[in-house]
Amino acid sequence: MTEQVAVDGIAGLPTERSAPFDPPAELARLRARHPVTPLRYPDGHVGWLVTGHAAARAVLSDARFSARLELKRLPVGPAGAAAMQPAPPGYFLGMDPPDHTRYRKLLAGRFTARRMRELEERIGEVVDECLDDLAGAEPPVDLVERFALPVPSRVMCELLGVPYEDRAHFQSISEALLGFDVARMEAAFGEINAYLYQLVVRKRAERPDDLLGDLISQTDLDDVELCSIAFLLLVAGHETSANMLGIGTFALLANPDQLAALRADPALLPGAVDELLRYLSIPQYGITRTALADVELAGCQVREGDVVTVSVPAVNRDPERFPDPDTLDVTRSAAGHVTFGHGVHQCIGQALALVELRLGFGRLLERFPTLRLAVPAAEVPMRADRQIYGVHRLPVAW
Repeated sequence: MTEQVAVDGIAGLPTERSAPFDPPAELARLRARHPVTPLRYPDGHVGWLVTGHAAARAVLSDARFSARLELKRLPVGPAGAAAMQPAPPGYFLGMDPPDHTRYRKLLAGRFTARRMRELEERIGEVVDECLDDLAGAEPPVDLVERFALPVPSRVMCELLGVPYEDRAHFQSISEALLGFDVARMEAAFGEINAYLYQLVVRKRAERPDDLLGDLISQTDLDDVELCSIAFLLLVAGHETSANMLGIGTFALLANPDQLAALRADPALLPGAVDELLRYLSIPQYGITRTALADVELAGCQVREGDVVTVSVPAVNRDPERFPDPDTLDVTRSAAGHVTFGHGVHQCIGQALALVELRLGFGRLLERFPTLRLAVPAAEVPMRADRQIYGVHRLPVAW
């Protein structure tokens, strides 16, 4: 046991950005002083902020740090947003093993890299159809509305068997759920559950050939469990990829040397996707866990009940893991980034997201070789007010 490290705490999570692609500068200053810092949460709880890569992976791979929803506190937003209830059946993201393991096993085989390769042709068709729509528009156009959002929304709707014509409804609900208006979040949660319940009831009668239909036919999950699983996949499955396609394109257009390197050597694309995920770190407020026991972490004594927030943007810019971390470099190996998490809770849909991003970026740049921003970079509206970072709109021309 090492000696307790004395670390000065901070009153709240740093959130002020000085540039659209860079995390708050205070995070780097905290990491340079120590990778773990006491953090006061909005409800007054004093927990911890992790900004170092090694400490982050230690937290995310240690079963003594719980993902249970009822133990969670958000590091930003009003104090009322911190009052969590136990995860409903099926909401495995907010559970620990063995419950988490049971649900995840039911889905794991449907999201393997091999299964995504089998789906790659159809995903490519969706990308091409969205690019056809984009090409038919008169520039300038909003790339988010015409491409970044439709691609993953259509893919996830087809996979789950959710009618794509309902996209405006569930996309508006996702926007509310990823904000910090407690009343809107509660109302949106009720709306999406009512919608998904009706969908599950219909699929029980029809038994279609889609993911929800398979789960109904091949498992003993009840309607509540199916609704929770559908909720996680629908919301998380389109929000992350949509925001990455939007802000990732913005980052490439704002870094013409990196864009030129990618155009010159398309073989760089898979690594470039990982680098964009690292560099942009869209889960901007991090990943929270709660200590189930006293744990020593990087020389700090974390007590049972302490909430720990892993700052994804800070961890992905740790110079001890990624040399020259504040530079976008599409030739680097960004393996080890924690944008998809780490450990048993690592994102189950990451293989799907990687295929969507690789095909999305690759075919967009190939189809539109003169793509450019239609407004000054400083005028692109950023999603600093959402838990998932990105751009609200991305006006482009060609």
